[in-house]
Amino acid sequence: MGIWVYLEKIADKIDAVNERVGRWVSRVVIFLVAVVFMDVVMRYVFSTSFVFTQELEWHLFGFIILMGAGYTLLYDQHVRVDVIYQRLSVRARAWVNLIGCLLFLFPGALLIIYTSSVFAWESMRFMEGSPDPGGIPFRFILKGCIPLGFVLFFLQGISMFIRNLHIVLGIPTENQENRK
Repeated sequence: MGIWVYLEKIADKIDAVNERVGRWVSRVVIFLVAVVFMDVVMRYVFSTSFVFTQELEWHLFGFIILMGAGYTLLYDQHVRVDVIYQRLSVRARAWVNLIGCLLFLFPGALLIIYTSSVFAWESMRFMEGSPDPGGIPFRFILKGCIPLGFVLFFLQGISMFIRNLHIVLGIPTENQENRK
């Protein structure tokens, strides 16, 4: 039974990391709203716009999506067609989640981590910036968030796998009553 407690502690630590990252990213959303508001005011009130502001909008949006994916998975709020899934028993849903992790989440995340790491490294090596005059000079930072965001997503998949394995095997967990 010791290994199961150990695995649960690993899942708890992964959850805590994505919880912290998710809460931090939620603050970036407020900043994004302010930037979009400023851009709209500049465009429609003063009839002007800045490339930097427009690029900052999509950089922040990309950052939020990439870094918030693990947090979204933690709270089971990712996009899914629930027509059949919602009608399944808890154990059947756990089986679907286990199979989904093995067939889709883990291979897909690992593929993106691997391929985007090369892409991000090259961008950082050349200190890539915007090709547009007045654009953001630090595009390599956003590209570096691609593998990092998918590492967080992959880790959350491990936590999800552990928790669903507990359900499938019928192993009671320490925090079972506190689960989301």
